[in-house]
Amino acid sequence: MPREEFNPSNFFSKARIHVLLFIATFLTTYYVNGIWYSITIMTILLSHELGHFFMCRKYHVDATMPYFLPLPFPPFGTFGAVIKMKGLMPDKKALFDIGAAGPMTGLLFSIPAIIIGLYLSDIGPVPSDPSLYLGLGEPILFICITKLIFGNLPQGMDIYLHPVAFAGWAGLFVTALNLLPIGQLDGGHVMYALLGKKSKVVYRIGIFIFCVIAILLYPGWLVFAILLLFFGFRHPAPVDELTTLDSKRKILGIILFIIFLISFTPVPLKL
Repeated sequence: MPREEFNPSNFFSKARIHVLLFIATFLTTYYVNGIWYSITIMTILLSHELGHFFMCRKYHVDATMPYFLPLPFPPFGTFGAVIKMKGLMPDKKALFDIGAAGPMTGLLFSIPAIIIGLYLSDIGPVPSDPSLYLGLGEPILFICITKLIFGNLPQGMDIYLHPVAFAGWAGLFVTALNLLPIGQLDGGHVMYALLGKKSKVVYRIGIFIFCVIAILLYPGWLVFAILLLFFGFRHPAPVDELTTLDSKRKILGIILFIIFLISFTPVPLKL
């Protein structure tokens, strides 16, 4: 088959929407939380999506460049970013590697952001007026890093996060959300690669638990829970479903599930 020649005008025409969305998201994140937050969260989101993108290229799976999703409202200033995979998945190895690459790459940038941002943060008294206070749910990983840096805080005191630290926290939030072992989320890809069609049982259990959390603990999850109910049970099978994963990827799959558990917080925002 003859190789398609590179056409600059065609490339820039396709890339235009991605560039415009990137700029718009940079501006909305800057508007919401300032320049340092914007640079940090954009770096984390971009690294996550490029992890998927380059792994798709490795396995010759057709995928778009990242679409950034701007949102000019607090607390995040963005809905995140996505890529669209349009090609067939050749086997479970490719499915696992593509699903795992995004969260792992994003985490590599989120943890340093948390550490650097915490060193730049201040400690002060909790405001007497609760309406002035936005509390963040603290996943286990965030708590451990915080204790290593600050130790135990005095009674009535809290950390006022620097925008870089908040972006790192948001990076953990995104990582955990994507690692939910459900449907076509990154965690769903990993789970299907590990268990094949048996993963549907895990999907059902995961959706049930998530819906319970949404109803009992945090109504803010309800919209996402409804989306999971509609789309969470579907997962296209790879072309080769028979070849199983090697032991290294199975161990990494367990590690990714542990990362999900220590990065997820049932109540992310305390208003």
